Amino acid sequence: MAKSKEKIMEVIFLLAACVSILAVALICVFLFANGIPAMKEIGFADFLFGKAWKPGNDIYGIFPMIMGSIYVTAGAIIIGVPIGLLTAVFMAWYCPEKIYKLIKPAVDLLAGIPSVVYGFFGMVVIVPAIRYYFGGTGSSILAASILLGLMILPTIIGVSESAIRAVPQSYYEGSLALGATHERSIFRTVLPAAKSGIMAGVILGIGRAIGETMAVIMVAGNQARMPAGIFKGIRTLTANIVIEMGYAEGLHREALIATGVVLFVFILIINLSFSLVKMHSEKE
Repeated sequence: MAKSKEKIMEVIFLLAACVSILAVALICVFLFANGIPAMKEIGFADFLFGKAWKPGNDIYGIFPMIMGSIYVTAGAIIIGVPIGLLTAVFMAWYCPEKIYKLIKPAVDLLAGIPSVVYGFFGMVVIVPAIRYYFGGTGSSILAASILLGLMILPTIIGVSESAIRAVPQSYYEGSLALGATHERSIFRTVLPAAKSGIMAGVILGIGRAIGETMAVIMVAGNQARMPAGIFKGIRTLTANIVIEMGYAEGLHREALIATGVVLFVFILIINLSFSLVKMHSEKE
């Protein structure tokens, strides 16, 4: 009886895994089956490196959106990674227990806030602040970078803290025994030992940043042009799809699906990087 129950549960788990794999496979088939023909019709070089996006004239170049996504993601990394890593170090090694009980739920709560709420915060706080201090409309690369930097903090903090806590205590104690200070032991011994886990957190944060849509739409300005400075508006790949898919048809719609293919490739690269980091961590 027990063996039959185990077999039934094994089959259920296998089916669940197959459904997940099938879903990913269907998404891949849909994207590539509809996107690749559009790229061929437009021209791969014209599509990927064209600097003009004018659907009314059948001109579809997504290079400004690619650069916009890269700029915004890079800005989020510059803002979010140092803050997230230092917060993880504080929570793992410096934070008193009473304060930790307050900070940890607050960090977890950040992960559960909907994107549209972040976007609304950006519209009423970040964008007006940039407009007041730096001029312009305020909707810009800087606004989107700051907002995404805040949004990736829970991922970076959570993964990095777990990686730091996973380092054996003997590493820290051995460093102290050799005469190192508390800070030197943490930053020269513990953090290098947790490097793979920290990198995994950063990679996951990058995936969150490059795939974010709603919050970016609300603060980035949504201008399909080459980035002209951190105080100017841009449009990302995800924003381009969401803004125009509702009314697109024909080649325009297929071009948007092809944009999804490019974004999907970016995500695959990020996931591959995560897998490589994980494999390197397991080897160590």
